[in-house]
Amino acid sequence: MRVLFQYDFNPEGYRDFVEEELKKITDTSLRNDFQRYVQTIFENLSRIDETISKYLINWSFERISHLERSLLRLGTYELIFEPNIPIEVTLDEMIEIAKKYGTEESGKFINGVLDKIAKTEAPSEKFNL
Repeated sequence: MRVLFQYDFNPEGYRDFVEEELKKITDTSLRNDFQRYVQTIFENLSRIDETISKYLINWSFERISHLERSLLRLGTYELIFEPNIPIEVTLDEMIEIAKKYGTEESGKFINGVLDKIAKTEAPSEKFNL
């Protein structure tokens, strides 16, 4: 989430932030997961953003706060591209982060959008976990 947040503020320099974050991760498995997430998210950022935009009611993508946009991007990525992460886990994590760092309404907003994405965009095998 922090990488996506940084990207919103500095699209040209977020790679430096990624490199600094990688230096902090000593566990090889976590490091590989982090790299996979970052690579896949940015390879599919247009698709992720289009998916989010499709489910925004009375909001434009540009009006979403940096925090909420980062959480929606991460949550949408997990819902669509991470088949082994249950939908409920993704929703719970994104909502809790939104409640902790966002406004009073952030958790509800994140829940509403990601729930719609989960029900219509998540691969069917995610419902069989």
